[in-house]
Amino acid sequence: MDKIAIVGGHGQVARHLLVELRRTEHRPVALVRKEEYRAELEQRGAEVRLLDIEQQDADAFAAAFEGCAAVVFAAGGGPDGNIDRKRTVDLEGSLKSIEGARWAGIQRFVQISAIGVDEPLPDDTAEVWRAYVEAKRDADAALRDSGLAWTIIRPGRLTDDPATGRITLGPKVDRGDVTRADVAAVVAAVLGQESTVGRQWELVGGDTPVPEAVRAQVEAG
Repeated sequence: MDKIAIVGGHGQVARHLLVELRRTEHRPVALVRKEEYRAELEQRGAEVRLLDIEQQDADAFAAAFEGCAAVVFAAGGGPDGNIDRKRTVDLEGSLKSIEGARWAGIQRFVQISAIGVDEPLPDDTAEVWRAYVEAKRDADAALRDSGLAWTIIRPGRLTDDPATGRITLGPKVDRGDVTRADVAAVVAAVLGQESTVGRQWELVGGDTPVPEAVRAQVEAG
């Protein structure tokens, strides 16, 4: 069973992903900044390692990734109005994860981004939302240029509804909602498939079972 490092391991999608990875016989390694998260995450089947995304450098990321076969970047600065954290978490956290993966000799890297972040923003876009979109856009661009074996998943508006197991997936899809649990299922599904490397897909709720949706996109080329 391969170990999978999850940056932002206490996040809402990440906690679903821990369960999904166990189902697919991977060993999740949750990277978190607070010791107080350990008991909860170990109960979900994760190995827990401490990593402060904002305060530590790429060397610390590489050390935290030791023994892992892949990295999932699932961190986010949160929905609050702190513009600085959109940069320090969503962008710089991703950049340090990419560099740390390289230094640790890890090629496989899956990033959870957001739908439509390459689209131009209207002039009247709120400052916080602009910072978030630009951080996700730039993080994705850096990953695509990294030389790593990357996959980028760009979900629509996230909800806490129960998993449906059915999605719409593609290079470009209409905006919509998707459950965090279904996002986690997609990440788990693409992780072990070499055919998903170099692919960037948008994701919303839909009618197609997750394995079939992923397979259809791989076959579509």
